[in-house]
Amino acid sequence: MIQPERDTRQSIVDTAERFFRDIGYQKTTVADIAKSLRMSPANVYRFFDSKKSINEAVLARFKGELEESLSLIIAEPRPAGARLRDMLLTSHRINQARFADQQRMQEMVCAAMEESWDAILGHIERFDALLSRVVAEGVATGEFRAIDPVAATQCIRTAMMRFQHPLLMAQCERIPGPSAEEMIAFIMAALEAPKPTG
Repeated sequence: MIQPERDTRQSIVDTAERFFRDIGYQKTTVADIAKSLRMSPANVYRFFDSKKSINEAVLARFKGELEESLSLIIAEPRPAGARLRDMLLTSHRINQARFADQQRMQEMVCAAMEESWDAILGHIERFDALLSRVVAEGVATGEFRAIDPVAATQCIRTAMMRFQHPLLMAQCERIPGPSAEEMIAFIMAALEAPKPTG
């Protein structure tokens, strides 16, 4: 009995994502989603109490996929610097593929930021925890300079904001500045432990 309910919930999220991408979050109604699935709006409300909740589920899937990709990189038996570089580049590429030149998907993120800030904060906390873990490993092995991993992680996230935030990626495109690769190289240089002298 649990499996069909999970399948129905998944179908609602799949359909909502398609509508959000095709016509936009604001124009999509729960009735549209229900009609496409040949069910009543009341049935959709059995699984989600509002359109906002459906949007949160769509974003949770996006963020879950990103977090899973980063977790796989963390688990690789490589130096912390190589893994951190790949995590930042992967995060940029995933967000760029999903949101760059996708105005309707950006609209969905705007709605989440206005209506579901706690869900956004939850993702930021999980993202920071993943980065902080690798930074802490690099500090412990002497690969990175002695720095507070939490403070370093917040600086890294802020430095990468224009390359990862769905809205800023579009808005900053015309502003002169470094490429994502150049910013990542700058971050890695800032973390690097000083070479012994003499």
